Amino acid sequence: MRSTWRVLLAVMTKKIAKVLAVVVLVLLVGCTGYVAVVAALSSRPVVLPALTGSHQVGRTAFEWTDRSRVDPLASDGGPRRLAVWLWYPATGSGEPAEYMPGLWRKQQFGGVVGWFETDFENIRVHAMADAPVADGRFPVVVLSPGMGFSAPQYTAIAEDLASHGYLVAGVTPTYSANVSVLDGKLVESTPIGNPQDLGGPALAEGNKLVDLWAADARFVAGQVANLTGRFAGRVKPGVAYLGHSFGGAASLEACRLDRSCAGAVDLDGTQFGGVVEQGLRVPYMILSSEDSCVTGTCGPKAANPDGEQAAAVSLVKASSGEAVRYVVGGARHFDFTDYAVYFLAPPISNLVGMGSIDGRRALAIENHCLAAFLDHAYRGTPLATLARGYPELTAA
Repeated sequence: MRSTWRVLLAVMTKKIAKVLAVVVLVLLVGCTGYVAVVAALSSRPVVLPALTGSHQVGRTAFEWTDRSRVDPLASDGGPRRLAVWLWYPATGSGEPAEYMPGLWRKQQFGGVVGWFETDFENIRVHAMADAPVADGRFPVVVLSPGMGFSAPQYTAIAEDLASHGYLVAGVTPTYSANVSVLDGKLVESTPIGNPQDLGGPALAEGNKLVDLWAADARFVAGQVANLTGRFAGRVKPGVAYLGHSFGGAASLEACRLDRSCAGAVDLDGTQFGGVVEQGLRVPYMILSSEDSCVTGTCGPKAANPDGEQAAAVSLVKASSGEAVRYVVGGARHFDFTDYAVYFLAPPISNLVGMGSIDGRRALAIENHCLAAFLDHAYRGTPLATLARGYPELTAA
């Protein structure tokens, strides 16, 4: 009997060993195949969405110092310094601009995680580097990114607006963005500039930081209005403010404080600052993802319904300006950025939290809404047909 059990045990052990060997082999082959596919897709060139306006687009960059303000986020007590990218209507031909040149590319995920994302060197833009400015005078739009992001990560939006005849000045908030570049040196975020939580008990901290960002936006608007050289005579009076996430809150607050503001846009950003209680006197637009409450109407998966909704409702009640509020069905928070067209492999795509909507479709809807709203704010064109042809848009 004992010898029989020994034989059976030996046979079963051999079978189990064979099964385990096959499982390990399958896993190794599967992982190898997965890595190979991811490597191929992440290195594949990605072209940003085609421009929908009639202008060619140029791009240039500035570094501006606001000597009237001490930077509260700087350890040396120096003045506030900002990196600004300017997209503008252009003419002629020129060298294509890089998506993110040099140290700006540090904004990409680092280490092994970077393998799961489109290599920024392979992203193709439509703007020409330092191309001649087109004839005419163009309205100014100041663009503020979300917390941790830099202005270049909104290139798809900025380029499209420039093709519609706008000067788009993208501000990268120093010490709040994960990456900025000043004087050819990398400047990273700090805990005070990029706090982990700005809601609930940290509301006062959020209000204080939004004041700083709003001051950045207003400073940049003034700098663009006073540009000389090739931009002399090309800038129309007035400004509109546009931002995503925390940058959306800053844009609303900047507009409240700027008498020359023609309109403001908040892309899926919880509102902070004085604008929540005092409102706006000019037209403003809020576009939200389907899982937020920033329009005042909450989606079914809203993460912070009480704080977001209270701020949004207060803003609407306090405002005398026209409110344009829409939810983009299927969109999530990062569908308002260039992440919408990056390749992102699982599990990174799940962690970033992209929506069920196709990313290019999301950007097409957003670009349509932005151009239509800004034309309305600056030029008085009607908005009655804004959602026509876009069933994903639902009025809040």
